[in-house]
Amino acid sequence: MMTMVNPVTEKMYEMLKQVTGYIYPNEIEVHWSIVVVVYPYLTGLVAGAFILASLVKVFNVKEVQSVYKLSLLTALAFLLIAPLPLLLHLGHPERSYEIFLSPNFTSAMAMFGFVYAWYLMVVLLLEIWFTYRKDLILRAEHEHFPMKWVHKIVTLFSTDVSEKAVHFDKKMVKGITVIGIPSAFLLHGYVGFIFGSIKANPWWSSVLMPIVFLFSAIVSGIALVILLYMIITPFRKEEIDMKCLDKMASFLFYAVIIDFSLEFLDFIHRLYESEESIKILGELVMNKLFISLIIIQVLLGMLIPLGVMISIKLMKFDAELRKLLYFVSVILIQLGIFATRWNVVIGGQMFSKSFRGLTTYKMEFTGMEGFLMAMLLLVLPFFVLAILFKIFPPWDSAPQQELEAVAD
Repeated sequence: MMTMVNPVTEKMYEMLKQVTGYIYPNEIEVHWSIVVVVYPYLTGLVAGAFILASLVKVFNVKEVQSVYKLSLLTALAFLLIAPLPLLLHLGHPERSYEIFLSPNFTSAMAMFGFVYAWYLMVVLLLEIWFTYRKDLILRAEHEHFPMKWVHKIVTLFSTDVSEKAVHFDKKMVKGITVIGIPSAFLLHGYVGFIFGSIKANPWWSSVLMPIVFLFSAIVSGIALVILLYMIITPFRKEEIDMKCLDKMASFLFYAVIIDFSLEFLDFIHRLYESEESIKILGELVMNKLFISLIIIQVLLGMLIPLGVMISIKLMKFDAELRKLLYFVSVILIQLGIFATRWNVVIGGQMFSKSFRGLTTYKMEFTGMEGFLMAMLLLVLPFFVLAILFKIFPPWDSAPQQELEAVAD
């Protein structure tokens, strides 16, 4: 007689085969899945893209002026999707609005709602509105339905394009950007704070965790904007501005150096402390996270791109070769940063509280927290970005003379 095996029981048996050492039964299953890995990855892209945009308005870096709007829209697209991984992880996502009605100021996770609302409503949306207000008014004058009314509604039916009004817009954009820089730091630094403040977990508990998260976010955001710029510009049959590309790559290079230095400092600090957890953490790195941490995060995601960018700085490569090297580097960097998030979120759950055993993570392919859902969450911001491009073009699709004629 054939007996039916419960799928949950079968999954548990498969996981038990890969458990090493001593581990409690309630520690066998990893509770934070891949969708929780996606969450800090998306918020990091938001913060990094905004920091790149701030170089134009606050630090007056004119070389990256052409990607200013692209950076803002990229930050907005990824910010709109960033809460979805957490909502999918919740048992009752429809009740998430209650954190605003009954706020718990002692919960770092609950306070994310307020940080998110501040950054979305006050920083990004306002800056984009003031940046695009004049352009959208001028476009609405010669557009047809439905975009004519879309732009009229977005501009709140504003019609003032006088020099005084435009000057006020520019002042507001600069002021909001100044406020937005520490807000961007807060948005992603707080994610690192959530992990770093968990004292019972030695893989997470580190005062450097928020800073490491922040600089890795800057790295990933700048790399993403470079990648989008290099893909979209040829697609529109335009030439890539090498001054802009080289300048962005320079900022990326410095950010990677700082990020690598901080992560190396954190590693040295852990070795020097040599707490009772150092042995199990060493086994975690060498047995469970060797490929994702040593190979993907450190070698492919950091050392190789860093070496490529150093060679570009030292050698006088032509423009085409630089483009190719930049393109490969930013893809490897994105892979490495995602591996960083994976190693933090998943790795921190793979050793027992007794520091005597290691479990494993068996990723589901389907389901609300499976591989397919994670891929959907990673792809969805690009569809949102395409829609934003229709409403807020990051380039001048209409001739400037035509827009000025309409303004007159």
